[in-house]
Amino acid sequence: MKKTSYFFLIISSFLLSSCSVYNFTGTGKIDAKTYQVNFFQNNAELIEPGIDRTFTLTLQELIQGQTNLQLVKNGADLTYEGEITDYRISPMTATADQQASQNRLKIRINVRFTNKKKEADDFEKNFEFYYDYPASQQLTGATKDAAIKEIFERITQDIFNESLAKW
Repeated sequence: MKKTSYFFLIISSFLLSSCSVYNFTGTGKIDAKTYQVNFFQNNAELIEPGIDRTFTLTLQELIQGQTNLQLVKNGADLTYEGEITDYRISPMTATADQQASQNRLKIRINVRFTNKKKEADDFEKNFEFYYDYPASQQLTGATKDAAIKEIFERITQDIFNESLAKW
C-alpha cells in the first residue's frame, strides 16, 4: 500500500510540473498583458464593403478567446496592424465546353506584428486563404458569408500561430 502511494505521488508531481507552462492553445507563456488590433484598411483592387471591419473584429475575438491578454485601444504590448491587399474571384476548373464549373475567392492580408517586450518576434508578412464554390452560384448572400467566414477563420488562426504560438 505504501509503495502505491509513493507511485501516485511521483506520477502526480510529474504531471503537474510538466503542464505548468502549456495551455490548450499552444501559446506557452506570453510575456505581455495587453494587445491592440488596429483597423485593417481594405486596399484591394476589388472592394467588398465591410470586410475590413469584419476582419479586424475576427482577429480581436480570436486573440481574446485564446489568451488572457487584455484588448486596449493604444499603447499595447502587442500590436497587430496592416491592410487587406487582395480580394479576387477567379475561375478554377472548366467543363468540357470551356465553361467554369468552380470559382475561387482568395483574400490576402498584409500583417505587421509588433511585440514591445520582445522585438525579435516582430514581423511583416502576407497571409492568404481561399474558398472554392460552384460556378453556378453567385458570390452573394449565404455563399459570400460562408466564404468570408472560412477564409478569415483560417487567416486569423495563421496570424495567431505566427505571432503567439510560434508554430
